[in-house]
Amino acid sequence: MACAVVLPSCAMQCRRALCKRWLHLSGRKSMASSAHLHIPPMLSKPRQRRRQFHWTTGYRSRDVEFTHVRYNVQRLGFAAITTEDMAFFNDLLPGSVVTDPDILEASNVDWLRTMRGCSQLLLRPRITEEVSQILRYCNSRNLAVNPQGGNTGLVGGSVPVFDEIIVSTVQMDNIISFNSNSGVLTCQAGCILENLNNYLEEQDFIMPLDLASKGSCHIGGNVATNAGGLRLLRYGSLRGTVLGLEVVVTALRRSWIYSRNPKACWVKFSLRLSSWITVAERLFASTLNYKTHCKALWALRERITEALVRDGFVYKYDISLPLERFYEIVIDMRNRLGVRAKRVVGYGHLGDGNLHLNVVSPAFDQQLLDSIEPYLYEWIAQHYGSISAEHGLGFKKKNCIYFSKPKEAVDLMQQMKAILDPKGILNPYKTLPSFTRSTH
Repeated sequence: MACAVVLPSCAMQCRRALCKRWLHLSGRKSMASSAHLHIPPMLSKPRQRRRQFHWTTGYRSRDVEFTHVRYNVQRLGFAAITTEDMAFFNDLLPGSVVTDPDILEASNVDWLRTMRGCSQLLLRPRITEEVSQILRYCNSRNLAVNPQGGNTGLVGGSVPVFDEIIVSTVQMDNIISFNSNSGVLTCQAGCILENLNNYLEEQDFIMPLDLASKGSCHIGGNVATNAGGLRLLRYGSLRGTVLGLEVVVTALRRSWIYSRNPKACWVKFSLRLSSWITVAERLFASTLNYKTHCKALWALRERITEALVRDGFVYKYDISLPLERFYEIVIDMRNRLGVRAKRVVGYGHLGDGNLHLNVVSPAFDQQLLDSIEPYLYEWIAQHYGSISAEHGLGFKKKNCIYFSKPKEAVDLMQQMKAILDPKGILNPYKTLPSFTRSTH
């Protein structure tokens, strides 16, 4: 809805693995939990592994144009950071206040390197109470906040537009508890998806979600966008497995049931899953050739996004369509764009009709973009689809929401935003449209 979310901790029920031998990766034992977060001895932190899905070197980002310049965005009337503000944050988060320009540059630029903010402050809280104090203080001072997880988003929702304070979940990466009888995992929002899966593999369980960005994305962002992923057809929607969550709303803190609501900072949630497997799956999973072929097949699927980015400038669209129309738009777009497009490809999730449509050109071409939009969105609306599936609306698609939602629904979202975030400090300039549609 109106702003992205932070999930300092979460609880989820995890799938029983198809076969422990199939999933086991040696040498990935759990580590002791952070001393900063007081939790019982049985709790643990998975060994940290971060694959470079997101480029984190500042020098590669200097040539990215500022978002507010490229899109002609006017800064809203938020306060600027003062020395008194810095003193408060340094006292609250000793050693976790970042002002180094090189580190900030990586957090200011999105993975596609098409969006760039100019934040001068990055905060790295470790526990829920710190998040609560940050938002309470920022709300009182009218300081805009940009929650950020793994920064693997593709619609500009994870990076600031101007100088919003970045509140990162990178240090909120503890596993709080895991119950092997119920399959319920409780963890913080900053846990990397792949690290969680590795932790569970050793206990003959598996995460119900698998994404190409699993080596970098945070579980908090996965739930915030209701990500589909490669296991959706087998295990169902991530939303369907969420049992509950705890959120921080500017100056308030309360428990919510997951509603894909981005007007708050979420701090706890849980998932409900089944754990049965078929005899055939057990037999196939124990076969070495089957295991090898599966890994090779999924490796190809997971690298598509990276390959396209290296092939040229990518116009990315995350849409949903009825299955009978699932691939028609790819053929239609190829015919429409012709040789002006270097490549037009579509891939995604048949289980929920989520198609990732990608158009590649040697460099950014405004005329090509004009041929894609709004034609694509009109085509989707005509066939009763959605302009956004698991990637969200973020900054790039906020003004296209009316292709998928009626004015009454958008008005309701804006009213909810006003109630939960009356000053609009949480992830401004995103998700909700910058204009109001008339009733005609």
